[in-house]
Amino acid sequence: MSEPERLAWIDEELRKLAEADLDRHLQTHAGPQAATLTIAGRTLVNFGSNDYLALANDARLAAAAAVAAQQEGFGSGSSPLVVGHGAAHERLEQSLAEFEGTEAALLFSTGYAANVGAVTSLVGRGDVVYSDELNHASIVDGCRLSRAEVRVYPHGDAAALAGALGGDSGKFRRRLIVSDGLFSMDGDVAPLADLAALADRHDAMLAVDEAHATGVFGAQGRGTCEAAGIEERVDIRIGTLSKALGSIGGFVVGRRSLVEWLVNRARPYIFSTALPAATAAASAAALEIVGSEPQRRNDLLRRAAELRAALAAQGWDTAGSTSQIVPLVVGEAGRAMQLAAALRDRGFLVPPIRPPSVPAGACRLRLSLSYGHSPAAIDDLLRTLKDLR
Repeated sequence: MSEPERLAWIDEELRKLAEADLDRHLQTHAGPQAATLTIAGRTLVNFGSNDYLALANDARLAAAAAVAAQQEGFGSGSSPLVVGHGAAHERLEQSLAEFEGTEAALLFSTGYAANVGAVTSLVGRGDVVYSDELNHASIVDGCRLSRAEVRVYPHGDAAALAGALGGDSGKFRRRLIVSDGLFSMDGDVAPLADLAALADRHDAMLAVDEAHATGVFGAQGRGTCEAAGIEERVDIRIGTLSKALGSIGGFVVGRRSLVEWLVNRARPYIFSTALPAATAAASAAALEIVGSEPQRRNDLLRRAAELRAALAAQGWDTAGSTSQIVPLVVGEAGRAMQLAAALRDRGFLVPPIRPPSVPAGACRLRLSLSYGHSPAAIDDLLRTLKDLR
């Protein structure tokens, strides 16, 4: 059988995806990531980015990256444990530990790698991990790759988690509870105080992924654990530099022995080339801005609350969002695609979210609010959504 014939099944599967309104296509934008994007020669108001604090195009990050590139070059050349861990990486890890108020931090190539590396290093055969059903794919994959038993509990259901923990008493070597802090598709926050209490009661480790909350939630911008007042009770905190911090990379913070264990056991860390020094320097600059400009997160969350209230008044289902991530749940994939196309025709980029990112029948538009969005742009969006309702 020739190579084209061996791969002919792909064409049929792609056709099925298209018929179900589930196919995806790349779109290339010109210019920087910002509150507006130019795609195919047309400028659109960008409600699709995770650039929550409008730092992706901040000149201070670009300047820090440029200096580091001049001093340390661009490519890191190797994995961190060989010769890839440079001065910029060390400075960023020290800054992250100081920012998070922990003993140590470890930098990963992506937030995805950080989640997979953390979970697979903490549990294995003979262990059990308890995972919220709406956790990010990187947590799901980490659970699967760990080879531990996996208990998936209903979204945000602390009572169901308590039952599972009680039923497993004495059956496993180690136990891990893992949850997103802020859920990326619903925009709601995990019941973190309840999770911490259950971890204490059942002697389970607790890991929280702060990917969408770092820089946005908490008095100092450390995330939902800070906002909930439980940081000292969370054993493993995971985050990313690619969303509110406008850079790239992931990290894990906690006690020093945890970081040392990950250095020795986290395969995504051990077997991945280290990030470029320039990106580490940009991330460190973003951390300084988070500390010195709290109005960015304060204004963002205020505008998000106003947006959610206005959308609720129009009759949209926002899935219980309490954050800068505001879904508009519309049901079927076709409806989500139609609304996204109509918004694009009127100058707004709002991505339709379909399976496997969300369950079938729960398709939605996902509004990601940024500090860079002007009040006028938000008002224009609300008027347009009212017309489309």
